Amino acid sequence: MYNTGVKEINGPTTLIEAIKYFADEDVCIRTLSAIRWPDGVIGCPSCGNTEHYYLAARKIWKCKACARQFSIKVGTIFEDSPVKLSKWLPAMWMICGAKNGVSSYEIHRALGVTQKTAWFMLHRIRLAMKAGSITKLGDDVEADETYIGGKARNMHRDVHARKITGTGGKDKTIVMGVLERGGSVITMVIDRPRKTTLQTIVKDTVLNGSRLYTDALKSYDGLEEWYRHQVVDHAICYVENQVVHTNGMENYWSLLKRTLKGTYVSVEPFHLHRYLDEQAFRFNERKDTDSGRFATALGGVAGRRVTYKKLTGKELSEGV
Repeated sequence: MYNTGVKEINGPTTLIEAIKYFADEDVCIRTLSAIRWPDGVIGCPSCGNTEHYYLAARKIWKCKACARQFSIKVGTIFEDSPVKLSKWLPAMWMICGAKNGVSSYEIHRALGVTQKTAWFMLHRIRLAMKAGSITKLGDDVEADETYIGGKARNMHRDVHARKITGTGGKDKTIVMGVLERGGSVITMVIDRPRKTTLQTIVKDTVLNGSRLYTDALKSYDGLEEWYRHQVVDHAICYVENQVVHTNGMENYWSLLKRTLKGTYVSVEPFHLHRYLDEQAFRFNERKDTDSGRFATALGGVAGRRVTYKKLTGKELSEGV
């Protein structure tokens, strides 16, 4: 059952059921319509008028006021995509239910689209998985940062010479994470682990007065004014009094890196934030079923769109 807030839709519960169920394009349209417009009122994207005709042969609506035609894809991540919903929706099901993600090559082989198309589809779906308004975390919260990038010892000599210009995390991408124990996680890419950067993120995402646990990084000094801040020095131990630790965030970093290294292998820094959104979505919805996660992701497709030019940086280069 997909709970859309007003009504529920009978639907599949497993991947094989989802592929069979969404093989009919009309079923896909009805499913997306019920989630996108739960009250049954369909507004014209051009003029907002709610009176229209449905042209069943072409699977589109025609507005009675402005005579514009529009499909269910308009105003969503599917807009201008020649790929049918009967392939889009199984792809969404696959990425929402795969604990360690799903590669574009797997989507390419499973659904019969090109690898380039599959890559573009997955990035669009990750946009739908992005959290909307951020609810502040509370109670027991852990904050930590990690470095994402290939290990120098695994690189070819030429790649090593091009990419590695220093030691430690100098040539890696820094990711900041805040985790509510037993609850949700919020992650984001940052430039440098400066005090102003890390503390601003903590204040924006954590309720005042919460118990906050961090490592001994100096950038976290001074948070005692807003939080019950306790520190664990990893040079000495990883847990103090069975309470003071950042093991929840460390476990999450392990899941993230397993996904990046095991499934996606190589992720460019300018795309990393989308993979963070994907991993955070699955983690935050971990207590739900596959069909529940799918319905949640499907509820985020409207009002979001990214073009191929923007994804590949061509839109920016052409505008310069």
